[in-house]
Amino acid sequence: MSPIRREPRTAHASPALREQATAPDSGCPTPPRPRRPGRRLLQAAALGLLVISVSGCTSSAWTRLGWPNPVTRQGKVMLTLWQGSWIAALAVGAVVWGLILWACIFHRKRTDDLPAQVRYNLPIEIMYTVVPFILIAVLFYFTARDENYVDAVSARPQVLVNVTGFQWSWQFSYPQYKVPGTAAGDVTLIGQPYPGPLPELVIPEHETVKFTLNSLDVVHSFWVPEFLFKRDAIPDHTNYFQIYPTKTGTFTGRCTELCGIYHSLMLFKVKIVTPQQFRQFMTAQQAKQKAGGAV
Repeated sequence: MSPIRREPRTAHASPALREQATAPDSGCPTPPRPRRPGRRLLQAAALGLLVISVSGCTSSAWTRLGWPNPVTRQGKVMLTLWQGSWIAALAVGAVVWGLILWACIFHRKRTDDLPAQVRYNLPIEIMYTVVPFILIAVLFYFTARDENYVDAVSARPQVLVNVTGFQWSWQFSYPQYKVPGTAAGDVTLIGQPYPGPLPELVIPEHETVKFTLNSLDVVHSFWVPEFLFKRDAIPDHTNYFQIYPTKTGTFTGRCTELCGIYHSLMLFKVKIVTPQQFRQFMTAQQAKQKAGGAV
């Protein structure tokens, strides 16, 4: 009687089980094959970045990143610095998040083995130190360059304006044209705000305008949002700054230093006009002064 021949159980098993049964015993379980990240996820991320980029390029509000539309050369420089800082921050953030996602996808835990360690790796340590230093140095260079440009004051500006702040209004005078200007607007009268017309500052387009700031009582701050710049008016200390207007229009300025009970009423109006209109305005103010009327 011939002996019964038995087939091993792996003969009719699936290919995966047969491979596991025939593999040499190494003492550790066979790690599963790594799975590739879904293409749909990568395509969705790329599409999202494209939509954000396109919307940022087509919408002026997106490109200014919340800032007003500048009306001076100096304001344009500050806006460019602001945009460049955001681009650098987004680039660094994209690299950091990309490395995090890359580590999560391609280096997720598959076995109980300890992953390779990079402690005391001199090249990596040098990279961790040098790259942030380069980023900070580049940002410092552009910030210092643009700050020097904005703070620069020419020796012979085309228009001079003296600005005097006091509780709670402004006075603007033009020494070149011998127009002293008068205080108007929300001036405190016997403890009550006087609701008069706002003080008016008129400057020409496409000409260098130098401002001289002073205060009669407390610290005030001269600010026009569309200039993207402000500077304090300090008692017993004279401040200067210079702008080059590039657009005509009417804007509202204000004091941005808390200066008393009627600080919120310390507003003024700014008119940027053509050079011809500015000369006509100065001529009219000089005529009023000669006639003995209010300037």
